[in-house]
Amino acid sequence: MQTGLIGLGAMGQGMARNLARAGHLQAVYNRSPGKADALAAELNVRALDSPAALAGQSELILLCVSADRDVLEVVTALCETIKPGSVVVDMSTVGSNTAKQAAALLANKQADFLDAPVSGGVEGAKNGTLAMMVGGDRLVLERVGPVLQAMTARIEHMGPTGSGQACKAVNQIMCAGINQAVTEALAFAQAQGLDMEKVVDVVSGGAAGNWFLQHRGKTMTKGVFKPGFRLALHHKDLLICRQMAEQARLECPLTDATLGDYELLMQQGFGDEDISALYRLKRTN
Repeated sequence: MQTGLIGLGAMGQGMARNLARAGHLQAVYNRSPGKADALAAELNVRALDSPAALAGQSELILLCVSADRDVLEVVTALCETIKPGSVVVDMSTVGSNTAKQAAALLANKQADFLDAPVSGGVEGAKNGTLAMMVGGDRLVLERVGPVLQAMTARIEHMGPTGSGQACKAVNQIMCAGINQAVTEALAFAQAQGLDMEKVVDVVSGGAAGNWFLQHRGKTMTKGVFKPGFRLALHHKDLLICRQMAEQARLECPLTDATLGDYELLMQQGFGDEDISALYRLKRTN
């Protein structure tokens, strides 16, 4: 399938390289054209000057942008030129209602839509090991699955349109809890005067071991917060989670607490750091 990718941030660049390596990628678009031009030259694909131009030359269009408004703006632009039978797969993290709106816009053009957010961070995007949670028509997913497999280690069909985003919300709430637990526990270890590298190594091998501790434990305790997942983006995602929880009349106190912590860190200028920057609020010095 003629495949184009829109959105070349930290995640999108890794996805693009894996798609190109597998021979699937033909075109890219990014709001900052310099980034698109450089990556297109590296991967020997076309850099196009608008979403509409990309839609006119693609059968499969992959999106990886930042926010609900961005998704709807891009999908609206795609609708200007998209061909009947084309498929749009949105890998952004947005609300379930946004996914449904995007699907409705494309259905008017006889095009299909899958909401397919991913988990695995920058490392997963770079290594092609993302987990993808998909909402939409299962038959459409089967049709585009060989392309998506170039970026993923696991693809799970979750149900109708919006189900992928609902599952991603589960993931983001869980990430908030893990972040709270790991940063608090490591601050406790620091206060006990323990060797922090040994703490991370031994705990990672036991019942409390987890991906976040393994990949961020040693860096955060050294005061290094290079983003794998930007704190401001997780804050944005948790706002979506809270809105969905309110619609379901469900209380999520952990989400609320994490939003408050992130807002404080963002006010202090740390919004572009990794979410492990939460350790700044926990440590004693």
